[in-house]
Formats: sequence, C-alpha cells, structure tokens
Amino acid sequence: MHYPNTLKSKLPKVGTTIFSVMSKLAKDHNAINLSQGFPDFKISPELSELVFENMKKGKNQYAPMPGIPELREELSKKIEKLYSIKYNSDTEITITAGATQAIFTAITAVIEEEDEVIIFTPAYDCYAPAIELNGGKPVFIQLTAPNFIIDWEQVQKIITRKTRMIIINTPHNPSGTILTTQDMLSLEKIVKASNIIVLSDEVYEHIIYDGKEHQSVARYPTLAEHSFAVYSFGKTFHNTGWKMGYCIAPENLMIEFRKVHQFNVFSVNTPMQYALSEYLKNENNYLSLPNFYQEKRDIFCNLLKESRFKITPAGGTYFQLLDYSEITDMKDTEFAIQLTEKNKIASIPVTVFYNTSPESKVLRFCFAKDNETLEKAAEILCQI
Repeated sequence: MHYPNTLKSKLPKVGTTIFSVMSKLAKDHNAINLSQGFPDFKISPELSELVFENMKKGKNQYAPMPGIPELREELSKKIEKLYSIKYNSDTEITITAGATQAIFTAITAVIEEEDEVIIFTPAYDCYAPAIELNGGKPVFIQLTAPNFIIDWEQVQKIITRKTRMIIINTPHNPSGTILTTQDMLSLEKIVKASNIIVLSDEVYEHIIYDGKEHQSVARYPTLAEHSFAVYSFGKTFHNTGWKMGYCIAPENLMIEFRKVHQFNVFSVNTPMQYALSEYLKNENNYLSLPNFYQEKRDIFCNLLKESRFKITPAGGTYFQLLDYSEITDMKDTEFAIQLTEKNKIASIPVTVFYNTSPESKVLRFCFAKDNETLEKAAEILCQI
C-alpha cells in the first residue's frame, strides 16, 4: 500500500533494537541465546499459584491508578528495611508496567523543550529516545572498559543552566559494574543546591555480588529528595514477561509522575499485584538472589578460564562482559554476528550501547540461564 510521504519521524535514527535483532538471529541459526536479558528457567510455583488464586477470587478488574495499597505498603516496608528511609505508600510509590515504562514516565513528567539530560554510556537503549521524544537533549559522557568509572569532576564541568536531569544505572547494564558510596556522595554534592533531578535505574538492586551492598539513591536522604528510583519485579523474580515494576520518589516528584502515568498506562495487572504483595512478605524471596546469581556468574567465568577471552567478573546484574581482543580485530557487531551464525552462540556487542561507537572488542553475555545452558555455551566459547 502506498502512502503519501508526509510523515516526519520523531525518532529518525531509531530502528529495531539490537536485542530483537540478535534474538531473531539466534532463532534463525538455532544458536544458544545469551543475548537478550531474560532467564530461561521457571519462576517460583508459589508466585504463579498466588496469581491464579487471586484470579479465582475475582481480582480481575482495574487496580487503583497508583497500584493496590497492599503492594505499595509492602514495598514501603521493604525499602525502609533495606535503605533506612520511609517512603509514603500512598503518595510516593507507584506500580508500573515494567521499569521501562517507569523510566519513560519519569522523563516525560519533567523534561521540557531544550532541557539537557546527562547519560553515561554505555547505556540502556531506552533513555535517549524518551528524552528526544520530549524535546530534550541527551548529553553523553563516555565510560571506558574495563572499569567504567564515572569522573564526577567531568560531570560537574559539563553541567549547564539547562541541565535538568542526570540518569544513573547501578548495578550497570551492560558492564555489570556498581556505583560506590563515594560515587553517590559525589552525585549528592552536585545536585544538592540545584534543581537537577536524578533518575536512578536500579532494576538489578538485588543482583549484586562479592558481599557488596547496593548503593540506592534512597540510602542518601538529600539525594533521595532529588530522585526518581525505578525497580523491576521482572528482574527480581525471573518473570520479565509480566512487565511489572515500580517507581519511588518524594511526593512533589511523584505528583508529576502520576499525572503522566494515569494517561499512558493508568493501572497495571491486578491479580499479579495481589500476588506480589503476598510474595514480598517473605524477604528471602529477594534476599537470596545475590548467592543464586553469583553461583551462576562464577560457574560461567570458571568454565571460561581456559578460553582466549579476557574476563573481569561482573559486580552485579546477570550480564558478563568478555573481551575478545586477543582473538580477532573484527568489529564487535561483526564478531557477534559471526559467533551466532558460525559458532551458534548469540551475544550483544557493547558498542550498540554508545551514542558514538568507541574502539571496543567486548561482547555482553547473559548468564541468567540453567547451568546446562552455561556449560554448553562455555564449551563453544573455549573452542574459539
């Protein structure tokens, strides 16, 4: 069908995401898919049963716009226990259709024409498009492998009177690094006497290793006053397809968040909210995650010790970066395709997470998989 060429794209540079591309390539070539970030094992039978029970009880109509009170109250208790700060369950917590929706809503709520938003690259790919759709300008600060450390003096220098938001992500996708106490104090110092808002993507808050503590913006009272923080039930409870998350923020920010939320989503899945409110009462359901995933990280890294890849074990998330610089000079995008088509294992090239591709010989692999899958994948990688 022919249409008149009158439509001007609001996102002219955006195409199909690399995650969809690589997953399709993996399927087409019958490759082990360690590209897209989702587990290949079953969720808790208890959680599934709780959803079914609430469906049978008739909990199938619209939930309240901010989420059911029971779930918001449980989250308020959880946050206070973990981070020693009380978020009002009525006015400062909103249940969302996944973390990506929460991120989009927070950006839309505050970013206006010509506002500048600082993004640290490599960065998850939903940040910049949301800024651009709202007329804002992404300002990129490039981090480099293998440490991906933020230079806060550089951040201070790049801030202008137009800077409206700084987006952080810890634990960090794709690098697996984590922000430290000193990082958060440096950020707090920058925003303390300003109108800058922080958007903190903390979807992997419970997937952190080697005895480290997650440094949420909620731990730092002054920083919390300036921040939206976003979380994901999908990442925590292995059910990414449910698209369930939540956002916390001080009341003045949450008022603006909900103004947008009510018109782009209104409310999210009712029986799942009731199920999650019950499931959260057992804190072991999320506090056990570091040990669970660290075992998988260690299995994967140990299996690769004899490979030609260089490995810096991830500090958090369920992604592991592998440096292939001693194997080939190919671009990471080309090498990722070759691995999928020829070697039957799919990954994500790290340069796709940058606005301007650096010289990088690094691929990202997801290890949220059954141990048998990780063993098969490692066997292939050790032969390369």
